[in-house]
Amino acid sequence: MRKTPLLNSNLSLVISKMGHTDMIAIGDCGLPIPKESERIDLALVNGVPTFIDTLKVTLMELQVEEVLIAKETMEVSPNLFEEIKKVIGDVKITFISHEDLKKDLKKCMAVVRTGEQTPYANIILKSGVVF
Repeated sequence: MRKTPLLNSNLSLVISKMGHTDMIAIGDCGLPIPKESERIDLALVNGVPTFIDTLKVTLMELQVEEVLIAKETMEVSPNLFEEIKKVIGDVKITFISHEDLKKDLKKCMAVVRTGEQTPYANIILKSGVVF
């Protein structure tokens, strides 16, 4: 059995395949996931699991050098944005439009769907290196 905290085998597999600059997204339950992207559906009921909990666990496994966040997140859901900043620490944040974020989902190795219902609770994580 794994010693690391992440138990979801699909998410763990995608993370283990990621190389430098590969991307994975975590989104709310309403984020449209392109057919081209692998869907990892964790949503159980409204709010479970949360976006922040899913982000925290993913960051335990994945080295991230940059995140892409929709500008709308900061404007519409400022409390969520503040939580994101606390969780990611000093990782570079690049702001893009929500429309561009949705287009960039096609470039992601996978999109993780949570039960989150906070508007614009979506992020793209760009993989870094540990050396």
